[in-house]
Amino acid sequence: MAEMISSAATGVLGSVIDKLADMLTGKYNLARDVKQGIRSLQDDLRTMEAMLLRLEDKDDDQIDPLAKDWRSKVRELSYDIEDCIDRFVLNHSHGDGGSMGNFVHKAIQMVKTLFKDRGIAEEIRRLKRLVSEQSERGKRYYDINQCLLASSSQPVLLDPRAPALFQEARDLVGIDAPREEIISLLRCEDKEHKVVSIYGIGGQGKTTLAMEVYHKITEAAFDSRAFVSVSQTSDMKKLLRDILSQISKSHFDRSQMLETVEQLIRTVKECLKDKRYFILIDDIWSVSAWELVRSALPVNDNGSRIITTTRIEAVAKSCCTGIAAQMYQAKPLSHEDSQILFFKRLFLSGDDCHPDLRKVSDDILKKCCGLPLAIISIAGLLANRSKAAEVWVNVLRSIATAVDKDSPIDKMKRILLLSYFDLPHHLKSCLLYLSVFPEDSLIDCQQLILLWVAEGLIPGQDRESMEQLGRSYLNELINRSLVQPTKVGGHGATVKQCRVHDVILEFIVSKAVEDNFVTIWNGNGFSKNYSSNKIRRLSIQKDISSRAEEIAKTIKNGAQIRSIDIFGSNLVLVTKHATEFLNSQVLRVLNIEVEYGKCSLGNVKSLAQLKYLRIYNYVLVGKLPQDIEKLQHLETLDLRWLRLEKPPASIIQLQKLVRLFVDVSVRLPDAIGSLQALEELSRIDLGIQSVKLIQGLSDLTNLRILEIDWPYLRKDHKEACISTLSRLFGHLRELCVCGSEPDATCSFMSSCVPTPPPLRKLVLDTHNLNRVGPQISSLVNLSRLRIFVRGEAGKEGINILASLPKLLSLTVILSNDQDGDSGILCAISRQGFQGLLKFHFRCCWCHAALEFEPGAMPKLQRLKLELMARCQFKFGEGGLVLGLQNLAGLKHLAIDINCDAAVADEVEALEDDIRGAAAVHPNRPILQIQRFDQDWMAQGAAGVHPTMP
Repeated sequence: MAEMISSAATGVLGSVIDKLADMLTGKYNLARDVKQGIRSLQDDLRTMEAMLLRLEDKDDDQIDPLAKDWRSKVRELSYDIEDCIDRFVLNHSHGDGGSMGNFVHKAIQMVKTLFKDRGIAEEIRRLKRLVSEQSERGKRYYDINQCLLASSSQPVLLDPRAPALFQEARDLVGIDAPREEIISLLRCEDKEHKVVSIYGIGGQGKTTLAMEVYHKITEAAFDSRAFVSVSQTSDMKKLLRDILSQISKSHFDRSQMLETVEQLIRTVKECLKDKRYFILIDDIWSVSAWELVRSALPVNDNGSRIITTTRIEAVAKSCCTGIAAQMYQAKPLSHEDSQILFFKRLFLSGDDCHPDLRKVSDDILKKCCGLPLAIISIAGLLANRSKAAEVWVNVLRSIATAVDKDSPIDKMKRILLLSYFDLPHHLKSCLLYLSVFPEDSLIDCQQLILLWVAEGLIPGQDRESMEQLGRSYLNELINRSLVQPTKVGGHGATVKQCRVHDVILEFIVSKAVEDNFVTIWNGNGFSKNYSSNKIRRLSIQKDISSRAEEIAKTIKNGAQIRSIDIFGSNLVLVTKHATEFLNSQVLRVLNIEVEYGKCSLGNVKSLAQLKYLRIYNYVLVGKLPQDIEKLQHLETLDLRWLRLEKPPASIIQLQKLVRLFVDVSVRLPDAIGSLQALEELSRIDLGIQSVKLIQGLSDLTNLRILEIDWPYLRKDHKEACISTLSRLFGHLRELCVCGSEPDATCSFMSSCVPTPPPLRKLVLDTHNLNRVGPQISSLVNLSRLRIFVRGEAGKEGINILASLPKLLSLTVILSNDQDGDSGILCAISRQGFQGLLKFHFRCCWCHAALEFEPGAMPKLQRLKLELMARCQFKFGEGGLVLGLQNLAGLKHLAIDINCDAAVADEVEALEDDIRGAAAVHPNRPILQIQRFDQDWMAQGAAGVHPTMP
């Protein structure tokens, strides 16, 4: 049976109708009156589904309150019916899947089922009565004459103009003048402590402006820097730890032992008391939140600087009380800048806009009041429509009706409402699902798509096509500017990480709560649907320790809860009550992402629907249920940051498990080959696994992604590893081999079949690039390569990899100097690397320099270099990087300067060389330079503070 879609418009009616049809098949042997009841149910539900789809195409203002109430009741009823069906199917499973009982066990189960079946006819009659009541109510409001057609499932590609709006800092519209004004406000002749507070309404670009200033001011001007976001429901422990992670790694590591905010404040203050620091505090919502953060930031005479952003003028004034400070009110874009931003999203430039669209575009922009987020949102809506004047005029009329009498922020919300109602039904559900993530979350796109699939928000018959369709849905939301990409793959076609602007998230949360799509705890209390509705999806976004008992009881009794997401400092809830989480027969998703503690899930009581289980935290100790084999629908088991005591042996009976992520310290059961559906396995240490397990890996014929640690092994382990990897190499798409012993990689790669394998991504440790290079060069389908060279780079250097025809992203790490004190000069020739877009070169305790010859890497856009400043004068006057001007496609240049054992002259000379080369490059690439290990500079460098720009 095909997986049916769950929808914000219709609840799970589509899934229910399909499951009712499945119940009519012969395998359930239902009585005649029960079958008649089911057929009648189907007819009524199809009609109601069509009515709900009609309602969903109307603005909320066009639907009377009685119809809204009917819509909510039908959605809730659809969930109840599906829960009933799922429990019925579970009762008829007779032990299929999981551990097989003996004859006596089966007999007992059949007797129990007989007693339960006596109630199915009555249950069908009760549901039929409820459905009939709602169906009659619906017919009073609408005459259904036609059904809406399903949306097209054609894949949507990522529009390259969409991520460009958020990525190309050099092309940000209207940013130069305000950025320079704020920098001038921060500049001061003496070393007094200074604050600039940027304030203005949501969607005006305050964070973008502040981040531009933060990156523009040179790293060398300050000893410590940090950027944090407070948000409306701030978690102060997390925020203070975030600051520590950026200013002192050692203090951050120790901070996991600190339990109170006061302890963390003292630690941050101690770290910064003698430092010249630059801190950006984004999105402050209250005076009390600012005062708490300020108490951790010492006021010293070292010339420290703080930038704050807030929507609230009173908060901005509080930030400027009692110290040298300036308030800066964010300004709307001028009409000219608004046009540039608008046309940049829709066309290559304003010159490409047809004259017929000029007048209507000016009228649309007037309604946006110079708010960048409003302009981008409307442009995202128009990007999916025909570029015809009448189409744009209709959009203008809709905007004018919605926003003429509103304040600027209300206009923003109205514009978002128009964008929401313009979405097809399937995208509305996916957008609303983003409400389960806390504000300012950086969301892993692959994880998001897997959650959509597990929740039934993506239609399809097989999982792989559903995941591809999920990627298409995400691209469409990005193209419509409702989701912002924060990390894009090297080739520019795949978004790896995304976020939701806080103004858009506020809107999404309000719609999700209104439709009872999700129930949220965010620190200020539960959303308004907590007590008035059944909980379908539960998202605990902040610490709920004070009400942990209550929420644990809610979860225990919540037979209708389909997903549980837990974030933040929820030690009490996770440590004491995790055994209640696996209590619902209808639970599809359990996602625990907390800071620390111990998580023991207890036993699986009656779970059959769970598809996605994730426990994330690198200091958490966990224990899985011993009867985990009952989770026969589980597809993703993600425990990669969980220190698992010992996985139960029955884990090998999870016949639908597709992805298994574990911590490298976990020893898995020997019979790993039983997991025949497994496609992704990460990350296992072969050194602690048995030979039998290593051999069993070769039986995983569907495995596509494998990540392993390969330490120095005994002979039998080594032979088993080489044999297994040789067999897997023929169908793996991605392979990561860390810490391999000398010659091990050469051994398994050389034993592979002559036919080029389908491998697209390879991460590899090697001790001799010269030996392994020719074998890597035979991997003609490779698009991403990361290679850690722990020994000889050879005379050819990385040019030995230059012939890979499809290579888009290359990372090379040189870990030690085997070529004497003279160092290595890696010259990149014009031959090869013809399609490379991204290159990362890192010197890790070795002496190396780079030279790009004319014509080298012609399509390279992003270059990141990590260099040892102490080698600056080792290679002559040219320094460590030569020929940057020869990289014709360069757009982004990031330099990390390792200051260990270097003197100030070496560090400054290296930085000056890079800045000079970037300044004269014809593309004016975006430049980011940061120093690290400044505390380990050679004598004579201490106390050097270059002036601010």
